[in-house]
Amino acid sequence: MAEIQPLRALRYDLALTGGLQDVVAPPYDVIDDEQRAALVASSPYNVVTIDLPRGKEPYEAAAEQLAAWRAEGVVVQDETPALWTLEQDYTGPDGLARTRRGVLARVRVEQYGPGRIRPHERTHPGPKEDRLRLTRATKANLSPIFSLFSDPSGAACGALAGAVAGQPPWAQTTDPDGTLNRLWRVGDPMAIETVTETLRDSELLIADGHHRYETARVYAEEVGGEGPHRFVLMYLVALQDPGLTVFPTHRLVRGLRPAQHETLAQALRRDFELQPLEQLSELAPAFGEQVRIGYIDAHFQRPWMLTLKDPSIADAALSGHSEPYRRLDTAVLEALILKGALEMTDDDIDHLDGLGYARDFEQAIELIESSAYDAAFFMAPTPVRHVQDVAASGESMPPKSTYFFPKVPTGLLFNPLVDPE
Repeated sequence: MAEIQPLRALRYDLALTGGLQDVVAPPYDVIDDEQRAALVASSPYNVVTIDLPRGKEPYEAAAEQLAAWRAEGVVVQDETPALWTLEQDYTGPDGLARTRRGVLARVRVEQYGPGRIRPHERTHPGPKEDRLRLTRATKANLSPIFSLFSDPSGAACGALAGAVAGQPPWAQTTDPDGTLNRLWRVGDPMAIETVTETLRDSELLIADGHHRYETARVYAEEVGGEGPHRFVLMYLVALQDPGLTVFPTHRLVRGLRPAQHETLAQALRRDFELQPLEQLSELAPAFGEQVRIGYIDAHFQRPWMLTLKDPSIADAALSGHSEPYRRLDTAVLEALILKGALEMTDDDIDHLDGLGYARDFEQAIELIESSAYDAAFFMAPTPVRHVQDVAASGESMPPKSTYFFPKVPTGLLFNPLVDPE
């Protein structure tokens, strides 16, 4: 069972920073050099300075900067533990407005397994080493892992909503994409007890932040014994939350030789029914019983819908995998096309050698029209229930199989991994 606790958070002193707006940042892995420079220029206290450090000794620099902020009183630690409610008002890639509600807490680090914590995607080795070095240096979780839990009765969500009803948020920020993040501190003992007891019997499914969770597990074992290092910062959202949505991440390939173009065409004709489409907008498939994938190449730029001819094709290509896994379009594409026709290895996929991702439709089309990539495959959004089914079967989906939107900003809170002095 999962162990969820309130935390004595490290947090910005809003009186010194002028609020959170100029000090938070997107997750480190979506920030390019230009965006990082803009964030640094927005405030001398922007979290990107320590979450995505630069310099000859970047991890040591991050630790020194965090220590300096604490010494200056810019970052302070709460005297008493609390949970923190986060509401995000957003417009998704589908153009619909929603509100997603969740809670920030610390969660005991466990081995993956039934009834405790499950992953849902495979991870890459590089980011884990980077995050481990940063954790060793700063001795803090700088950004939360996003996980899901089941709350069919609404007990946990109701307790949190009741605790903050009628109160203004402690802080709020607006992301560049227009997402409004509102944060409340929940110190009410009854609300905290209801949430922790409700989640005690809940299995947690990691939606985003697998690298950071696996880093936390390695770090906890390195330090050994008991203490704050045995916990990690999480943002927990109920599976029943109406604002919880999953969007697809599209695949693109480049650097194809003439022979590979022909091999790809043969594989598509062999395994899929090919339906020409009239409009580019028709490339976005819906999740269903049949595996369907949108396709366009940079040469002809004609859109097609690929429909797997028979489930037995996926069964043969993915033998040894569970039935829910064999129905994933990302798994079918990886087996039949990326590894099959194009002969990519796991290492190629891990290091994006000839492979790219696009999290919105327009970006993928632009990369094809500019010939930056040779072909694009448009994936369907995987329902949360199917993500659960794959995880429950003990399997992890291919990398970037899901896109949980919006992201959770870094800098809302930090979780200290050492006892206060």
